[in-house]
Amino acid sequence: MNDKVRWGILGTGKIAKAFATALKDTPDAQLAAVGSRDLASARRFAREFGGTAYGSYDDLVAAGDVDLVYVGTPHPAHYENVRLALEAGKGVLCEKAFTVNRRQAEELVALARAKNLFLMEAMWTRFLPALAEVRRIVDSGEIGTVRQVNADLGFKADVGPEHRLFNPVLGGGALLDLGIYPLSIAVALLGPVEGVLAHADFGPTGVDEQTGILLRHGGGGMSMCSCSLRARLPSELTIAGERGHVRMNTMFYRAQTVTVVRADGISRTVPTPYAGNGYVHEVAEAQRCWRAGLVESPGMTHADTLALMGVMDEVRRQIGLTYDADQSMTTKETP
Repeated sequence: MNDKVRWGILGTGKIAKAFATALKDTPDAQLAAVGSRDLASARRFAREFGGTAYGSYDDLVAAGDVDLVYVGTPHPAHYENVRLALEAGKGVLCEKAFTVNRRQAEELVALARAKNLFLMEAMWTRFLPALAEVRRIVDSGEIGTVRQVNADLGFKADVGPEHRLFNPVLGGGALLDLGIYPLSIAVALLGPVEGVLAHADFGPTGVDEQTGILLRHGGGGMSMCSCSLRARLPSELTIAGERGHVRMNTMFYRAQTVTVVRADGISRTVPTPYAGNGYVHEVAEAQRCWRAGLVESPGMTHADTLALMGVMDEVRRQIGLTYDADQSMTTKETP
C-alpha cells in the first residue's frame, strides 16, 4: 500500500509550479499527475516536476492514483474545477480566492459535505509559523487586549491589460488576488466581521487596481486592510493591543520574523522560519486532514472561507465591481 498522499495538480501556471515545488519538500507527499487543457503544457510540467500528464481536467480527476486535487487555475475557473474534482470523488485544496463570490463557495462546501470529501481553501498564511507565534504572544497577554490590526499588500504590476491581474474575464483586480491575504489574517486574529467600509481606484480594464477596507469585528476590534497593483506597499502586518504591538515583518504573508514592541520600550524579534517555499505547511495540513477523514481543516474552516467570501462580496458591492460569475448566478435564479 502506498504510504504517500498522491496529489494531482489541476493547472500548469506559476502558482501550480510553486505548489509542485512544495510537494518535493513535504513529507509523505507525491506528485502523481498534472492536468491541463493543453496536453503539451501538461507534458512540459510533468517533465520538470514528475507525475503523469493529462490533456484534460476530466482525465486528471478520474485518475485512480490521485488522492487529492490541488486547483491552481484563475479565480473564475475555481468553481467548475473544484466541482469537477468533488464529483469525481476527490478531496480538494483550492487556491485563494476560493471562488469569485460566496454563492459559488456555498455550493461547493455543500457538495463536499454531502459527499464527505475534504475541501480547503489554500490560504497558506494560516499555517505559517509566524502566525502561530503571533497567536501565542497575543494569548499570553503580553500586549494586552487586542484592539486593532493593520495589514497591507501591494506591488507595481508591470504587465499588460490582458494579464490575469487586470483582465476582468480572468477575475483580475487587487481585491481577489491580493486583498484576500490581509482580510483573511485580520479575521483570523480579530474574529468575525460586523461592518465593512471600502473604497477603490479603478483602472482602464474596469477592475480595482487598489482598494482600502475598514472592518469592524464582532469582538470590538478594528482592522484596516489595503491592497494595490499600483504601489509597492510595505506588506507588513501589525496587531496592536493596550500594552504594545506585534509586527509580522517584511511581506507578512511569508514572514520569517515577528517583532514585539511593548509600551515600556522593550522590544525583541523572534525568528519564525518556514519550511521550503512556505506552501509546505498547508500541504501537510491538508494531508493530515485527509488521512483523518475530515471534510475541513480547523485552521481554515468552511465557515472561515464563506465568511471571507461574504466580506469580499460586500466590498465589491460598495466599490461597484462585478464579474461574469455574478451575472450567471443572478441569471440562474431568475424564473
